[in-house]
Amino acid sequence: MKDQKGFTLIEMLVVLLVITILLLITIPNVTKHNSRIQKKGCEGLVNMVQAQVTAYKIDNNKTPKMDDLLNAGYLKGEQAPVCPNGNSIIIGADGEVTASGEGQ
Repeated sequence: MKDQKGFTLIEMLVVLLVITILLLITIPNVTKHNSRIQKKGCEGLVNMVQAQVTAYKIDNNKTPKMDDLLNAGYLKGEQAPVCPNGNSIIIGADGEVTASGEGQ
């Protein structure tokens, strides 16, 4: 029986203990930073839409509305983009892009 290869029960328990400890450390950190991650995602989306507004202004010499960007193919999809935290993207009359509910 000494030639048999495999893991002992103690080795398996030690591995499970290490994995459990790593999960206990990792999960609270991810959930704690979830709102910050969503805020950064929304900021990135606002910056991307602002860049498309600028490109539309250069190409067409006018400030677009969200429908103009969607119809002209500057934004993908059939609906206005929405932030990961649920905020809507709004284009102001001056072409400034913001997210509704910013700062909440």
